[in-house]
Amino acid sequence: MTRTRVLAALAAGALLATAGCGNGFDDSSSDSGQEAGPAALQILIGSSGQAETKAVQDAAAAWASSSGNTATVTPAQDLVQQLGQAFAGDSPPDVFYVDAGRFADYASVGALEPYGDKISNPDDFYESLRTTFTYDGKFYCAPKDFSTLALQINTDLWTKAGLTDADVPTTWDQLTSVAQKIKGSGTVPLALGDTRDRIGAFMVQAGGWITSADGKQATADSPENLQALQYTQGLLKQGLARYPKQLDSGWAGEAFGKGKAAMTIEGNWIKGAMQADFPKVKYTVHPLPAGPKGQGTLSFTNCWGIAAKSKHKDQAIKFVEAMTTVDQQMAFAKAFGVMPSRQSAGAQYTQQFPADKAFIDGAAYAQGPVNAPKMDSVLADFDAGLQGLTNGDPKALLARVQKNTQSALGR
Repeated sequence: MTRTRVLAALAAGALLATAGCGNGFDDSSSDSGQEAGPAALQILIGSSGQAETKAVQDAAAAWASSSGNTATVTPAQDLVQQLGQAFAGDSPPDVFYVDAGRFADYASVGALEPYGDKISNPDDFYESLRTTFTYDGKFYCAPKDFSTLALQINTDLWTKAGLTDADVPTTWDQLTSVAQKIKGSGTVPLALGDTRDRIGAFMVQAGGWITSADGKQATADSPENLQALQYTQGLLKQGLARYPKQLDSGWAGEAFGKGKAAMTIEGNWIKGAMQADFPKVKYTVHPLPAGPKGQGTLSFTNCWGIAAKSKHKDQAIKFVEAMTTVDQQMAFAKAFGVMPSRQSAGAQYTQQFPADKAFIDGAAYAQGPVNAPKMDSVLADFDAGLQGLTNGDPKALLARVQKNTQSALGR
């Protein structure tokens, strides 16, 4: 995580330096420099592995064949670093994956073409995903796919604690109650990731978040966020939740797979990890328990970014159009386990993958990453504070995050 943040900061710095030198990306005419005729699109992806690389390359080849263009798909070794270098060198790929956590940095310096409303039926993308890729009121780029957080339960350890399907928690109070029973059976109740990307779900359930919906105001120091962190701290202090490092694991899914905890909170990527590393572990997936203000979860997503300086914008948009049809999104889902970003694919997806229903349903009440530029160091400091939450001061931590966020947003 530290290396990723450093590279992200370097990339953002390269972007800002380029824009600051009077060589920004936002041309006065969005069609300036456009080349006529067939396009040779360059597409840079952050692939999860060979299955994703092959699926995207096959889809790109099919589009190229039918459209008369060419499309070269390259899996990045380090997407953030390579994009930063390409933008700084004024040679960006035409189309590329954009992580939600980096989106605002790119959009704020004009690196991205705001084409989102040019895709067919843009309202079909889940609202939470459209909001994630909206900056200054413009819907920039089509969400590629997404995941949300849900609650995973080890059925054997659940039964060992004397619990049944009727005991699956739907509120914070119920989560605490079942966790106490699991602890009494000699098992750690909950393996919980130690960053905002997991603990932040409790903040959303309490009605809070780090910034306002438009990303322009700091909202960290609020009674809602304090209630969420105090609840989480209570779980940690009582031994009802443990961080992965306390369970000799690199992430919560690993601790869950090893049987070191009866529950965890992860995204649908846990499915592949469990199949690969812990195929004998039986588990079920459920919506996260609701907090004082109702249901809440976090979403994680990428979009298909198009470079503002691409000479093939029209063809690039047509390429993204082809990649985001329901049929193509379902093909990607079957090939490498992602969830479609179009609502109209939801029923088909849950029919094919019924165990993932809780993840899909979470899109209706999911909070995306902080949608503001220059927040890397602020969020890294917040994570560091959360890692010491057990014996820390939640009020002081939120006050610090508030101050740092206000400073970042005011730059």
